[in-house]
Amino acid sequence: MIASVAGRVAQVAPDGAVVEVGGVGILVHCTPGTLAGLRVGEEARLATSLVVREESLTLFGFATDDEKTVFEMLQTASGVGPKLALAMLAVHTPNALRVAVSGADLKALTQVPGIGQKGAQRIVLELKDRLGTPEAMVNAAIAGDAVRPAWREQVHSGLVGLGYSGKDADEAIAVVAPEAEAATAEGRQPQIAALLKAALRALSVR
Repeated sequence: MIASVAGRVAQVAPDGAVVEVGGVGILVHCTPGTLAGLRVGEEARLATSLVVREESLTLFGFATDDEKTVFEMLQTASGVGPKLALAMLAVHTPNALRVAVSGADLKALTQVPGIGQKGAQRIVLELKDRLGTPEAMVNAAIAGDAVRPAWREQVHSGLVGLGYSGKDADEAIAVVAPEAEAATAEGRQPQIAALLKAALRALSVR
């Protein structure tokens, strides 16, 4: 397996480039976006994926490891070969493909030449849980964790440590949240011990 190539760019064509590695010119098929970043005579590094067929060995190159990963994952879907996978990355970025697949956006997928309505449905069905989480969703989750008040985590951990389920803990926190938020609004630090006692009372009277 050739995982990457690095060397001087000897030639750039509409569908690929030649990179000189150890005195050997290696033809690498790339998307237009990747080719746009290559300059003849300059050094370049491309993440690569080798596709082996009985009659040929074809090397595909990508500007990032993420593009390479998505390229290889796309080919696990029925009817998607290397040429179609490369065409998908020529039309959409890896993250745009994740968004389209996770959101079942058939219109976006059928913008790729060679993908019809049925093909798009099949790709969504087979890759929805395998292509990865869209960047925007990951960022939103990180942001949500960042703004979560510390008292919530402490009270939640305390309740779970006492044997309550996560669901029970969440319900009790919803009851005591106004008290904690009022303290925060007044510039005071929420008292964890008092909140925990109030949460336990709420659970005992359900």
